[in-house]
Amino acid sequence: MENETRQLLEKLAKGEISVDDALLRLKLKPFEDIGYAKVDTHRSIRQGVAEVIYGAGKTTGQILGIAQKMMENGQKTILITRLSKESAEEIKKELPLDYREEARIGIIGEKPEATGIGKIVVATGGTSDIPVAEEAAITAETFGNEVLRLYDVGVAGLHRLLSRLEDIMGAGVIIAIAGMEGALASVIGGLADCPVIAVPTSVGYGASFNGLSALLSMLNSCASGVSVVNIDNGFGAGYLAHMINHMKSRE
Repeated sequence: MENETRQLLEKLAKGEISVDDALLRLKLKPFEDIGYAKVDTHRSIRQGVAEVIYGAGKTTGQILGIAQKMMENGQKTILITRLSKESAEEIKKELPLDYREEARIGIIGEKPEATGIGKIVVATGGTSDIPVAEEAAITAETFGNEVLRLYDVGVAGLHRLLSRLEDIMGAGVIIAIAGMEGALASVIGGLADCPVIAVPTSVGYGASFNGLSALLSMLNSCASGVSVVNIDNGFGAGYLAHMINHMKSRE
């Protein structure tokens, strides 16, 4: 997703809008106070990505109010993470919501064209990691990235991963998602020549400590170029992968 400020200045340079119109756009209030939330309407101008609604802990009415205010301010695509199925059903009555139950993500509006400089590969150790992986993949796609999914390629059957070496070597960014001992990130980090974002999941038996074991393993990875996000934080991984995949577009 291109930075809105750049787009605005390009339109001004081409004569598509007047100086006064551009100035008015930049002067608009940077946030809207709706009582229970202060909607950040300038975040896409500052960061290139609009505010994302975190659905957990919010009422359906609050989510609707925030989304409607974002739409009023010209936001074309709205991402809602950790959204329950019950809230999604209620929101659908008011807004055109695309709900992905497995990832607990809701999307209002259309996904933008993929404009990243490369491909984001999302790999999981097992099938149980897919809900977190889908949160990462859908987040990256919603921000304008091409995503390739490689699911159930963990170290318990390493040949499954090695059969996709061409995809691993051709990636621009890789998100490695695994629970248990979290070894997948180190293996991929030792194969790939691109940044690897490791996501520990809470999948595993008692001694996995709800993902803490995988988190510590990933933090202690001996493979260079591996960064780690929080347990089950597919959104954070997808967001970071998007930022890396769009760095060259700033040149």
